[in-house]
Amino acid sequence: MNIAENTTTLLQEIPDHVQLVAVSKTKSNAEIMEAYQAGQRVFGENKIQDMATKYEALPKDICWHMIGHVQSNKVKYMAPFVDLIHGVDSLKLLKEINKQAYKNDRSIDCLLQLHIAQESSKFGFSEAEAEEALTLAQSLEKVNVIGLMGMATFTDNTRLITQEFKGLKAFYDRLQKEYSQLNTLSMGMSGDYPLAITEGSNMIRVGSKIFGARNY
Repeated sequence: MNIAENTTTLLQEIPDHVQLVAVSKTKSNAEIMEAYQAGQRVFGENKIQDMATKYEALPKDICWHMIGHVQSNKVKYMAPFVDLIHGVDSLKLLKEINKQAYKNDRSIDCLLQLHIAQESSKFGFSEAEAEEALTLAQSLEKVNVIGLMGMATFTDNTRLITQEFKGLKAFYDRLQKEYSQLNTLSMGMSGDYPLAITEGSNMIRVGSKIFGARNY
């Protein structure tokens, strides 16, 4: 598994307007540095404590994205440095991010997670709830909602996945007319990112195509 080669290939393969988030959860600092040396600067973690430990040890020009489900009581550990929180799925979490951003005298960028998959186990707002969250975000000084995130159903049924991505893109387009600050649509992972890009994604989260199978 040549991490540097995989990273370079992927960066060359995806369109310029698409941001690659290298999903480095469970990966060592040495493995992350291989991707870093190939030019990758944005890394995604799903556990706040792991991300904080890596932030301390690794180059400071890395942008850290929190891509997992976030517990409100853990926000304080990443508030000093996190660049983007992908999975905002409750009003309570939005308020907590604002509170911790205030304490650290910074603004924090967020994506609202929409529930677009068939699986009930996945988190996320309905469209109506997302609109409510956007309204609330207007009153929170230290939170910037810059877009939406959604995870498609885990299936080989490309028609279903395409339909889910299309639905999220249509909702994003509708919201953009009212909220001009929205510029990020994060959808697509290792198994479905080409489809996601075709359907309008401008941010993809890719782990195994870069680092190989996950270490548990």
